[in-house]
Amino acid sequence: MVTKQFKGSPEDADLTRADSLAREIFSDIANKWALLITEVIGDRTLRFSELRDGIEGISHKMLTQNLRMLERNGLVERTVYPTVPPRVEYTLTEPGHALRVTIDGLCNWTHQHLGHIEDSRRRFEAR
Repeated sequence: MVTKQFKGSPEDADLTRADSLAREIFSDIANKWALLITEVIGDRTLRFSELRDGIEGISHKMLTQNLRMLERNGLVERTVYPTVPPRVEYTLTEPGHALRVTIDGLCNWTHQHLGHIEDSRRRFEAR
C-alpha cells in the first residue's frame, strides 16, 4: 500500500475528506434495498421478520447486509433484548428520519414526472 502526502491547506483536506465520505455514504444508501428498508421502518420499530415480510423479494442475507450498513452509518438503531430466542428490533435514528424525508421527496418527484418519463422512454425505444 502506498501512502501519498496531501498537498494543500487543512480546509482543502477537510473538503476532500467530506467529499470522499459523501460519495461513500451515497454509494451505501443509494440502492433499492436500503431505500425500501428506510421506507418500511418509517416511524415504527420493527423486528427483522416484520421487515422481511414488508419488503417483497428481499432475501435474508440482503436484509441483514443492508441493516448492518444502515446501522454502521448511524441511520438505523438495532436493539437486542436478552430473551430466548433473542428479540431484535430496528428503528430509524434522527439522521435516518432525515434521509426518509429526502427519499419521500424523490418519490414525490417520481410521481410528479412519471408521465414525462414514460413518454420519453417510449420515444427513445421507438428510435
